[in-house]
Amino acid sequence: MKSPIALYTDPAFLLHNNGLGHPECPERLIVIDTLFEELEKQDSFHRIEQCPLASREEILRVHSADHFDRVKSACERGPSFLDPDTSVVPESWQAALRASGAATEGTRRVLSGDFSRAFCALRPPGHHAESNRAMGFCLFNHLAVAAADLLECGLRRVAIVDFDVHHGNGTAGIFREDARVFFASCHQWPHYPGTGAREDRACGNQRNRPLPSGSGDEEVLAWMKGELMELLREHRPEFLLISAGFDAHRLDPLSGLQLSTEAYGEFGRILGGAADEICEGRLLAVLEGGYHLQALRDSLSAFLEALRT
Repeated sequence: MKSPIALYTDPAFLLHNNGLGHPECPERLIVIDTLFEELEKQDSFHRIEQCPLASREEILRVHSADHFDRVKSACERGPSFLDPDTSVVPESWQAALRASGAATEGTRRVLSGDFSRAFCALRPPGHHAESNRAMGFCLFNHLAVAAADLLECGLRRVAIVDFDVHHGNGTAGIFREDARVFFASCHQWPHYPGTGAREDRACGNQRNRPLPSGSGDEEVLAWMKGELMELLREHRPEFLLISAGFDAHRLDPLSGLQLSTEAYGEFGRILGGAADEICEGRLLAVLEGGYHLQALRDSLSAFLEALRT
């Protein structure tokens, strides 16, 4: 029997609070938890409701010691701001460490065969966090922490695909000169954070697919089925990591892209198929953006259902 897909969550993620009216709110995970309750009734999914704390050593593989200490101090003083969009409360420290811990444990357990794949419903998100800077709602870069851990475990090549509406500048910057980590991002451009131009290829290990506002399913799916698949086959990763942002949905308040709910199901089929073909099925995705609650729940449901097929 095929191993189940792990669904990681933790009550600590609900305690991180950006303040009244902030789009990155606890309600995002409340709607996901109701989805997880339904999915875990099926043998193909297994919910994990307590995530380990990432260690300082694990975080420092991709972040500076100054950044680690600065985030910790801000949380202890909280509520406080690390940038105009990124605030913390004392509970944010545990949430951030458990978010990175979920990504790291999830990759290890997929690698060991305990799970076929994993999805981490976590907050705060991570892909904007740079090696020495918190920004864009993000404190630590959880997927970067997990990628560095996989390399520490002996893997030679890892790929990260980011389909959030915003370019994953933090992930791109952290691995800019590391040819072992291939990074591909499809995002709205120009848009926050202002990075991710088509011509930016770093040391050859990164590819961007910037899309103008108004682009929809056809443009993104053509890129995934064509250029992205060719690049993944060329890089031959041993593990596929996904920054899964659902804020390119046409209902999302922070997006100018026009993706449908069904498109996210196609993402699951394409990327799940890529993992099966190239890296023995090894795949882990973490939640990034997605701020329209119903669109987030429906899109994630379509994505997860596709991953199990």
